[in-house]
Amino acid sequence: MGSYWYSLLLVLHILIGCAVIGFVLIQHGKGADMGAAFGSGASGSLFGSAGSANFLSRTTAILAALFFVSSLTLSYLASRPHARSSGSLMDSVPAVTVSAPVAASAPVAASAPGQDIPK
Repeated sequence: MGSYWYSLLLVLHILIGCAVIGFVLIQHGKGADMGAAFGSGASGSLFGSAGSANFLSRTTAILAALFFVSSLTLSYLASRPHARSSGSLMDSVPAVTVSAPVAASAPVAASAPGQDIPK
């Protein structure tokens, strides 16, 4: 069950990150950047003359705070030894036992070139 929550939080973290990027790109910069295309400078817009800037700034700040909290939560969950129910990849590797070294046998004497080897 812990893996489900971890995966859900990871997907949410990625979506929040994409939303922060989108809201930062939409905001009205010093020049008339992308924000001007969405009416951030018009006085007759949905939020009023300065309302869209406040809305975008507040939304970006809230998303940034959520991104920070989800980052801390993910790092906490990843640092716990039992954070994932599937365990580590190394848990599935069988243990290797080390036995005592085998005594080496005496080397076989090489025969001289002219001698017959007994059968």
